[in-house]
Amino acid sequence: MCGIVGYIGKNYSRNFIVEGLTRLEYRGYDSAGFACLNPGNNRLMYARAVGQLANLVKKIEAHPIDGNVGIGHTRWSTHGISSQENAHPQFDCEKTLSIIHNGIIENHHELRELLKLSGHIFHSATDTEIIAHLLEQLLVSHTSLKSAVIQLVNQLEGAYAFISILQDHPDTMLLVRKRSPLCIGIGEGEMFVASDLLAFVGKTKKVIFLPDQSFALVKKDGIELFDFAGNPLPMVVQEINFDWVSYEKQGHEHYMLKEIYEQKAAIHATVDFLKSISAHIWDHIGLSSEQVKKLNSLSLVGCGTSWHAGRIAQFFFESLCLMPTRSLLASEFRYMPFFPDTNSLYIAISQSGETADTLEALRLISSMQLPTVTLTNVASSTMVRQADGFLLTQAGQEIAVASTKAFSTQVAALFWLANRMALEKGIITPLQMELAEEDLLIAAEVLENSIENYKIEIVQTLARKYAQYKKCIFLGRHVSYPFAMEAALKLKEIAYVFAQCYPAGELKHGPLALVDSETPIFLFSHRDSLIYQKLVANAQEVKARNGHLIVFAFEGQDELCALADLVFIIPNVHPLLGPLAMTGLMQFFVYQIALQLGCAIDKPRNLAKSVTVE
Repeated sequence: MCGIVGYIGKNYSRNFIVEGLTRLEYRGYDSAGFACLNPGNNRLMYARAVGQLANLVKKIEAHPIDGNVGIGHTRWSTHGISSQENAHPQFDCEKTLSIIHNGIIENHHELRELLKLSGHIFHSATDTEIIAHLLEQLLVSHTSLKSAVIQLVNQLEGAYAFISILQDHPDTMLLVRKRSPLCIGIGEGEMFVASDLLAFVGKTKKVIFLPDQSFALVKKDGIELFDFAGNPLPMVVQEINFDWVSYEKQGHEHYMLKEIYEQKAAIHATVDFLKSISAHIWDHIGLSSEQVKKLNSLSLVGCGTSWHAGRIAQFFFESLCLMPTRSLLASEFRYMPFFPDTNSLYIAISQSGETADTLEALRLISSMQLPTVTLTNVASSTMVRQADGFLLTQAGQEIAVASTKAFSTQVAALFWLANRMALEKGIITPLQMELAEEDLLIAAEVLENSIENYKIEIVQTLARKYAQYKKCIFLGRHVSYPFAMEAALKLKEIAYVFAQCYPAGELKHGPLALVDSETPIFLFSHRDSLIYQKLVANAQEVKARNGHLIVFAFEGQDELCALADLVFIIPNVHPLLGPLAMTGLMQFFVYQIALQLGCAIDKPRNLAKSVTVE
């Protein structure tokens, strides 16, 4: 989750870049960097430092560099360890152009090998450096920067945003956006650029949000905007009225908002951790490879949000491992008939690892000598000690009572584990396992970008409008149904709004009687074509009864979008990871509603973070 900031204009850039990076440091602090063009000869100058932004500031104060064109970056490591070599900016062979980047270049392996064959020498493990070398090569064979960029973007695959400054084009800053946010603040004789407008709030009230799959050539007094085919795009300038004071706490008013924005980094960290132990994964879980191959069923046990993560994951294990899977509510588990199966694995899911209901269920299962695993965020927890094995999510400390990043990392870890089990059973190949890991990173990118795409609209109008309603209905099908349950829970937890959730197919079996114009209905879509058509039919049932429909849809689902009173469109991801992709936007919308209602968001009434009583 990197922060990127740029400046071109009448003033020097360094002070703005440092201030902007300070506001965005919550997005990553593995390393930081600054590059600018020397005002005298247009040569690139730069400084990079490992660790927090303060380390970079010390460097550029000891050895000052500055210019009227500059870019800066705070990094959360994805490709390559945290090091000065992997810090941004990254460069071409001759250090004549500089790149800062947020996102993932999915085909970086192939591009790197091709560029090496052409004689390019790489100095980092980042996918970002690929962009610099590829642009360097294309500039040689094209007569204009624009034509080189058109070929560049059509060779890059993934979700990304980047800024480049070039010695040979000292009056121009290049911006490119694909499924990763980027915006331009318009000043008087100067332009501010960032991955989040918080970087330049207070400098200007005029902002352009780059459309998806577009690039811009930005000068201090003008902007040219194009789609990836090179066709000119209209520029929509919006007025912003944000108050920076309300974002001084690492750019956030509440811990919950901070933790919503930490999800992409937390998912990345979880995937990286799981990849690092993949060769010895069964030692962590407490099973042998042979036991894993013989498993014929699986049970997931949890409460609240963790139960919802388990219910989503049920589809992972059944679809990917071809293994019957149950998702069990821990508070009911001990009071239901129990039929032990020695070839079944029981996974207890808990953010804190101390959840009383889940702990007691785990103890009961363990007493019958059945294999157990704990999935938690706390290595020192009781449930880790109680189970035969454990897996740790890498969410970091979650302070807000309503879970955000703990939930998303649980979903990510369970998707990874389902694929790893499928690999062990010979159902998928090692290459498919790698693709599954990439799918998780793409979903994490979409999770964050979807917030950015709709943030202004939610903050300025939508939250105020929907805070007026006293009750809501939530609908989903297949894997989006348990996600709809989680969305309803979030609204209950922090906004104290009565919310009920149903499988969408159950509407006509009773709940349709509740549909009226005063009860907003949230419907979460699915990428499977058959399930999607069923959801369209459910939406039509709602509209036929004058229902107010809020739809979370995926790109290309035009028929469903046309039925909605309000629609949020999510970029396409792996069909089973739709809930993960929708998570951030759902949480942000609910958070803003609670903010409008004046609720105690981090510490909701009657609730506690770790539930240690049954």
